[in-house]
Amino acid sequence: MTLNQPEYFTKYENLHFHRDENGILEVRMHTNNGSLVFTGKTHREFPDAFYDISRDRDNRVVILTGTGDAWMAEIDFASLGDVTNPREWDKTYWEGKKVLQNLLDIEVPVISAVNGAALLHSEYILTTDIILASENAVFQDMPHFNAGIVPGDGVHILWPLALGLYRGRYFLLTQEKLTAQQAYELNVVHEVLPQSKLMERAWEIARTLAKQPTLNLRYTRVALTQRLKRLVNEGIGYGLALEGITATDLRNT
Repeated sequence: MTLNQPEYFTKYENLHFHRDENGILEVRMHTNNGSLVFTGKTHREFPDAFYDISRDRDNRVVILTGTGDAWMAEIDFASLGDVTNPREWDKTYWEGKKVLQNLLDIEVPVISAVNGAALLHSEYILTTDIILASENAVFQDMPHFNAGIVPGDGVHILWPLALGLYRGRYFLLTQEKLTAQQAYELNVVHEVLPQSKLMERAWEIARTLAKQPTLNLRYTRVALTQRLKRLVNEGIGYGLALEGITATDLRNT
């Protein structure tokens, strides 16, 4: 038996949704049922998707994961449009703000099941409450310095918070790549598991959480994300504005 499936479950090409009778929602990112390739379309649609998840009160626990050997490791830069055009960047600016704000507005516990390389938009992971990683997972901010732009889409807020101010800056400036074990030792990842056991463990934790009263689940998430919301709201617009300036400057290089 499952709850009624809302319309948004079939609305997004790059997201697969599955919800059980306890209100546990698994959200799996994919491209043609393989590892996700991040595109302009996913950039546009993910804010709406996370908004839909946040407003659906039948969701009681959320699991966010990827497909195959990568959580998110490839990006189609061309599909993002002309980021050197300020009017085009304005869309990126708005979407970049909303995706993190809407993730944090999911008012139930959120579990990340990092199934492989998380090389871009790893800030999504850092908005979640419990972070599980497969043994083959790695973490890096790959795209920004490779493109010659400021890492201002939220990684500049959440990685220094997760790693500490000094190590976090080093991580971003050197494009350091952390293994799952290193991330565990740095207290970013909570459990490292064989890939074959990752989703089993995510669902095990989710089912334990789902035994709690719904209001307790919702209000605990609210309590635990208040500081994150404040920090993101204070810093995300400024970071994306700086990123946009450097994107515009690419015209001169």
